[in-house]
Amino acid sequence: MNPADISNIRLINQQIESGSFNQAKDLVSWMGAVQAQDYAMATWGIGLRTPGLTEKMVQEGIDHGTILRTHLLRPTWHFVAAEDIWWMLDLTAAHVMVKSKSRFKELGLSPEVCLKSNQVIEAAFANNKYLSREELYLEMEKNNVSTGKDRLSHLIFFAELEGILCSGIKRDKNQTYAILGDRVPRPAALSRDEALAKLAFKYFSSHCPATLNDFIWWSGLSVTAAKRALEMIQPDFIAETIASQQYWFPIHFSGIVPQSSSVHLLPAFDEFLISYKDRTAGFPLEHHPKAFTINGIFHPVIVVNGQVKGLWKRTIKKDKVRFEYQFFNPVTNKILDLTRKAAVQFAAFLDKKPDIINPG
Repeated sequence: MNPADISNIRLINQQIESGSFNQAKDLVSWMGAVQAQDYAMATWGIGLRTPGLTEKMVQEGIDHGTILRTHLLRPTWHFVAAEDIWWMLDLTAAHVMVKSKSRFKELGLSPEVCLKSNQVIEAAFANNKYLSREELYLEMEKNNVSTGKDRLSHLIFFAELEGILCSGIKRDKNQTYAILGDRVPRPAALSRDEALAKLAFKYFSSHCPATLNDFIWWSGLSVTAAKRALEMIQPDFIAETIASQQYWFPIHFSGIVPQSSSVHLLPAFDEFLISYKDRTAGFPLEHHPKAFTINGIFHPVIVVNGQVKGLWKRTIKKDKVRFEYQFFNPVTNKILDLTRKAAVQFAAFLDKKPDIINPG
């Protein structure tokens, strides 16, 4: 295997090239977690990996609580399957909080303030199954919990890490929150070793080929914990050294890479790029500044035969979605045709008509 194969194999294992799931919750569970701070783009990240799914169908899974959106792994939003949320929170919440400690201190969010906030939140749900962010804000203000200077976001974030809050239904075009224990009753807890092994198994199965450093980045675990996790699953995996780096694969991995040309429209912050410490296998360094900023903002990209070759954006207009694209370098007419087909697929996901704008 050579470096050029790595990103093409990732297309398969991340279900981008040939999705093998038909339900959103199963895809999310396979991935372990899907980064989701850009909500609309993250739903497309699920849709492009699950043939036939529409945005409405993904939202139904979120409304029914089979998929939840919360903070875990790293200090950012993720979609996670309901069946995985408790053990994953138990494993990762503490180190996410450690990484956020300085910010909480800057905001004056002491343990006492956070405790009071949690009490206000739990009381607010006594007579409400779902509450919007604005409704939580009013409850905080009513109970003299200051919410200025980004404090409300971090208090909600803290309640999620504590296993109190999670995502609720979409109501009047607004996302709501719910009590996690009401949506997903807490199951028997896994031991730390069981959870470490389970997380590593999910990651190296769905994201392979991947290195230990990739797993450390994605999981947010300490080096010691990540090494322990990989050590426990090694009987089911094999390693191969490619370009001086050790990549891990499941034992049953076939080694087959896609043979035909392919074009995929990946959303902002997609797992295909963001879940690896080293992204150069599918994304040459010279193009990095075009697709993500130094402060961590990732743009939607066009992937051609496993390589990032351009950018795209969409504009929603009533019953249409306007699609615009720009390649870094000239491409063949065949690639342009495949790009237009991918745009039609994206429009179908949104249940809208495509309006494709050719680059000037």
